[in-house]
Amino acid sequence: MAEQLVNEFTVNRPIEEAWPIITDVEKIAPCLPGAELQEIAQDDERGEVYRGVVKVKLGAISTQFKGDAHFVEKDDENYRATIKGKGRDTGGRGNASADIAANAESLSPTSTKVTVTTDLHITGKVAQFGRGILGDVSSKLIDQFSANLNQMIDEDGVGTPAPDADPDGGASESEAPADAGSAGSPAADAGGAATATEGSSTAATTGGSALDGTASTPATGGDEASKVRKINGPAADPIDLMGVSGSSILKRAAPVLGALALVLLVLRRRRS
Repeated sequence: MAEQLVNEFTVNRPIEEAWPIITDVEKIAPCLPGAELQEIAQDDERGEVYRGVVKVKLGAISTQFKGDAHFVEKDDENYRATIKGKGRDTGGRGNASADIAANAESLSPTSTKVTVTTDLHITGKVAQFGRGILGDVSSKLIDQFSANLNQMIDEDGVGTPAPDADPDGGASESEAPADAGSAGSPAADAGGAATATEGSSTAATTGGSALDGTASTPATGGDEASKVRKINGPAADPIDLMGVSGSSILKRAAPVLGALALVLLVLRRRRS
């Protein structure tokens, strides 16, 4: 089954600030419901390849798609990007692939509209949900993603201007030289440099980010493994399809439920 989905969302930042954020897959992955980025690999042909899972549940039934995605095109000057992704149901019930085109345009000096066009191909039993349900689910998931993204940006203070300098031209209180033997002394300077170097080394090793609360660890054990960086982010909760699009699923299931009711009615009459 093939279907094209077109969705839009708004980022509460000017386009020159919004675009680097929405194309930073590692940063925005936790904002997408059900998605869990697990590792980033360096591929000689495709560049950075993002690997992870998308978890889904319908009532008591849970499943997950395991796959990868990479940028085919990323035009920062014109705010346009294309991503290709593919995945498979770990339960063997089907496969999915998608060509995703994202285009950003400025709505105002403080807001950006992003249009996402997805050409989706699904095979196997997972294709039984049908066109109407996929469109409804994708629209609601994009709304949730947009809300999570803007909340993350607000909490991180992305794009917030630095405090103004002292109007008298002097350093601020926090930047003022300390007494001899403290921050201003050669020993303290050396100690501060050592601390900064140690902190940089730690950050480079862990890949941690104070903005999104995730950490990454480089893999070891060979040339191929050295190209893979593990992402130690929070586990994602599965997308509840019934909660996201309950009415659409019920409409889809209505003919089946009606037929089942008719069969039960016939069986009862035969027994009586």
